[in-house]
Amino acid sequence: MHFLYYISVQLYQFAIWLASFFNTKAKLWIAGRRNQKLVTADASIWFHFASLGEFEQGRPVLEKLRAENNTLKTVVTFFSPSGYEIRKNTPLADYVYYLPADTRQNAKKFIQTINPKIAVFTKYEYWFFYFEELHQRQIPLYLISAIFRPQQIFFRTYGGFYRKMLLLVQHFFVQDENSKQLLASINIKNVLVSGDTRFDRVWENAQHVEPVAIIDIFKDKRPVFIAGSTWPPDEILIGDLVFTYPNWKFIIAPHEISPEKINNLLQKLPAEKTIRYTEINIDLKILKQKQVLVIDNIGLLSKLYQYGNLTYIGGGFGTGIHNTLEAAAFGLPVIFGPVYHKFKEAQDLIGLQAGFSIINEASLQSTVSKLMNDKNFYAEASAKAKNYTRHNTGATEIICNYIRKHNFDNC
Repeated sequence: MHFLYYISVQLYQFAIWLASFFNTKAKLWIAGRRNQKLVTADASIWFHFASLGEFEQGRPVLEKLRAENNTLKTVVTFFSPSGYEIRKNTPLADYVYYLPADTRQNAKKFIQTINPKIAVFTKYEYWFFYFEELHQRQIPLYLISAIFRPQQIFFRTYGGFYRKMLLLVQHFFVQDENSKQLLASINIKNVLVSGDTRFDRVWENAQHVEPVAIIDIFKDKRPVFIAGSTWPPDEILIGDLVFTYPNWKFIIAPHEISPEKINNLLQKLPAEKTIRYTEINIDLKILKQKQVLVIDNIGLLSKLYQYGNLTYIGGGFGTGIHNTLEAAAFGLPVIFGPVYHKFKEAQDLIGLQAGFSIINEASLQSTVSKLMNDKNFYAEASAKAKNYTRHNTGATEIICNYIRKHNFDNC
């Protein structure tokens, strides 16, 4: 089975290499790993994230452990270019790398070089040879904000190899009781239900958010509909809303901001009423007259929700929705597409009637109309979204207390 796993990793690398001839992200994936140079560390804390979303999710733990153990270097690795390229210069780490492909040789070399005292992986990312090398060196590996589902390979009759991988983890910090019970069903009991560190991150952001003056000008005291992390199927629906509600302002922040993607989005919107964020250099009176603002840069979305009244989160017509909690922390009712079942917070928000799943244009129009026109319904949804976020904070403290107690005598 080890051999089959190794072959699958090699085939994946080959597929990425082929894709790199016509796909920018694949090209960055290959070139980033090929060109990076590792720096030897005396001792470090290693944090690994799949991408940008997981970085923000694990960030509270990273910040706290880094502050408490400033004699150790902090190493951050990413699997995806969308995480590495945006956070490669983060002040929260001494070294930021792409995670080399999961081979026994790469794992041995990488771990020997960064010399971690502990390793912290966020939510998922299961790499056998890295896990095995950490285990052999008796370096504790912690999985935080983890969540498990019955459909995952660990719980299948043919998942024995992957179950063995879980045995290499020192301790699991899971989001919910269901995950703990699933792990117990395969005799894994080194588990603590801590919750999801994303709640700590988004709540902190909502309480200390920085203003964006240009958005205040654009808003002009009118209600604002914010569409975050959108994909083309989402943008078709949002474009229709723009025409339906001419008295509302719309801010659209697409998930991908390549010139091609932005141009395709602009074609769905009324040209005379739309402006791109990076092109705001006009008279402020004209800016106030615009109805749609397209965000064509990275890193602004989490600040924008403070100006919103309603929000739509993209991805629900593809592989799954993006971060709903950033908006909910500001008390915004959250609307998203039908692919949300892998996300506990989305299911929770729906149960509270603070989140709403739509399947087509008609259901979006109906949901928006209800929220816009029924003030009591909107107020209840808003309060529930905010309270849900606040009441689920605290995972960071639970995780850090455990890691501190079992690893750092100076804390």
